[in-house]
Amino acid sequence: MSVLLTTLTLLFTLISSVTSSCTPSDIAALQAFRSSLNEPYLGIFNTWTGTSCCSNWYGISCDPTTGRVADINLRGESEDPIFEKAGRSGYMTGSINPSICKLDGLSTLILADWKAVSGEIPECVVSLSNLRILDLIGNKISGKIPANIGNLKKLTVLNLADNALTGEIPASLTTLANMKHLDLSNNKLTGQLPADFGNLKMLSRALLSKNKLSGAIPSSISGMYRLADLDLSVNQISGSVQGWIGSMPVLSTLNLDSNMISGPLPPALLSSTGLGILNLSRNAIEGNIPDVFGPKSYFMALDLSYNNLKGPIPGSLSSAAYVGHLDLSHNHLCGPIPAGTPFDHLEASSFSFNDCLCGNPLRTC
Repeated sequence: MSVLLTTLTLLFTLISSVTSSCTPSDIAALQAFRSSLNEPYLGIFNTWTGTSCCSNWYGISCDPTTGRVADINLRGESEDPIFEKAGRSGYMTGSINPSICKLDGLSTLILADWKAVSGEIPECVVSLSNLRILDLIGNKISGKIPANIGNLKKLTVLNLADNALTGEIPASLTTLANMKHLDLSNNKLTGQLPADFGNLKMLSRALLSKNKLSGAIPSSISGMYRLADLDLSVNQISGSVQGWIGSMPVLSTLNLDSNMISGPLPPALLSSTGLGILNLSRNAIEGNIPDVFGPKSYFMALDLSYNNLKGPIPGSLSSAAYVGHLDLSHNHLCGPIPAGTPFDHLEASSFSFNDCLCGNPLRTC
């Protein structure tokens, strides 16, 4: 019995040692990573001492089997007690040291919302073959997205929003078959969306707003059967809106406002029973609004303002199950505003600056 207890004690000690201590190479890589960053207020790096990085270092966790560093989770806006006690969000300067690439067991790299981390994304990050989450949102990171980002075959989340990235979306990005969340919004990206963007079959959110992207919306997107949220607003997207978008099985939010889109409104888009938020404002869309709404139409927001639409407001809008926010202002619409819901709860601003609309809440016809 005593032999068994001794064996179990030794085994527990060995497991505890593996799960709390880092390998010397991982410690060296983390210390080099830390040396390129300056966090002056919260002192989160004060815990980065000793060899027990797997249990005592802030934001670091390890694989319990291998003892290798698996996660770096440093977020400048957090509910962690260290932030609550300080009563402030984080602020960090510096850059991402390429030593991060020596942590070849890394599955999560989050260095987000620190406001002033700058420099470029190290090219060698594409060698981290186990990486599943890369989240660098809310900094001042510049340069290009690494061309070989497609090497990260396990990547499920890529969030590089709210930085200063330039260049085109790498062609290799569309080979990331496991990607579920892509956010590149609020950068300075140029060029067109890759023609095979639709190869991202697992993608549920594609957030690409506030860049300088151009060209038409790739038709390959029609095959993205899990895509629920597509945001291409505030870019330079051109061409027309295609009807197949309204047939996408789970698409519920489509934001295309503030682009250079022209042509007519496809009836299949407005008759979609899945779209709940549709914003096509501030484009050059022309022609009539198709009269295709019905009792299964349910729009939390429908914004067609600042276009070149003409003709009457479709009477079938009155048959919609729900229309929360409606904005048809700044067009060339004419004729009486239909009575009943949703028109009885809308303000005049929803219909202002048209050619000759009349009726409640505007002037009487």
